[in-house]
Amino acid sequence: MSTKDYHNLPKFMQDISSQCRDHKKKYELYCSFHACPCCVTCITDKHKKCQEMKPLSDILKQVKSSASVQLFEKDLKDVKENLEEIIKYLNRRINTSTEQKTKAAEQIRSMRKSIDDFLDKLEQEILDDLDSKQSKLKSKMDTLQQQLKTQANQMSQLQSEFSKMQYATKLQTYVGLREIEKTTSEAAKHLEDLKSGGPLDEVNLELTISSELQSILKDVKSFGDIHINTSPFTLQLKAVRKDQAQYLVHATPTIEQIKPSFLRQLTIPQDMKYIYILACRILPDGKYLILDSRFDKSNLLLFSNDGMFMREVVKFKKDAQTIFASLELIQLLSH
Repeated sequence: MSTKDYHNLPKFMQDISSQCRDHKKKYELYCSFHACPCCVTCITDKHKKCQEMKPLSDILKQVKSSASVQLFEKDLKDVKENLEEIIKYLNRRINTSTEQKTKAAEQIRSMRKSIDDFLDKLEQEILDDLDSKQSKLKSKMDTLQQQLKTQANQMSQLQSEFSKMQYATKLQTYVGLREIEKTTSEAAKHLEDLKSGGPLDEVNLELTISSELQSILKDVKSFGDIHINTSPFTLQLKAVRKDQAQYLVHATPTIEQIKPSFLRQLTIPQDMKYIYILACRILPDGKYLILDSRFDKSNLLLFSNDGMFMREVVKFKKDAQTIFASLELIQLLSH
């Protein structure tokens, strides 16, 4: 690799060495369990119990030309597009939340204005009622006050004229005193009537604030509540393979790792009761292909998805070459 090509590599690839950093030896093996290259010393150091060791040359033989490279490139493209879609989605959500905030603020201000207008209306109504009732009280007291002033003036006039009675004759004095007595008695009686009849009772204006209105200050703790409601994420993203790195290294399971399980029971016709199954494959459409090898002939038998016999695909003579060819055919049909 030229210096120019080396510097064109991504930074993380430039730091990848072909030598083991711990033992300063060339990588020659690959541990499938830990998914890392190893030198010969690593086997006795960190990978004593690892059984899935393979020659590194076999792993790297077709790494650049394998289909996995194209799949990785597609996965990278899909992940990038998914990220871009999510970023766009989040931008839309941010804009939506901003719009929701603006709308909520408008609702708060609108409600505040409605409350203010309503309170202004109630305030004006009670102020008008206060003014009306005070005016009535004042009018009554003004009328009574005017009457009493008239009587007081009469008493003052009689008082000033009383001193002049010394110049009157006895008859004039007698009649005058009777007139003064009458006027004074009427005024005194009027005062007694006022005193006992209620017009002179102390009348006060008192305000009682509505209990419902007072309860606002005590019971209302907040203007409202802001809730964050969550809905499931519904944006459709491109499907990306998981654990893609495992596709670069084909790991063949060991006997210990293979765990057979019951998949389907095949129903064999009565006239084919005695067959010798040499191979079985599940086709891409879910059907089953059986290689029956009996005596000097062999058959390829086709079964449906639910295990029912459908037909004989082909018959051929039994020999090593044809059996090998049929096994290859089954292997080909199963992919």
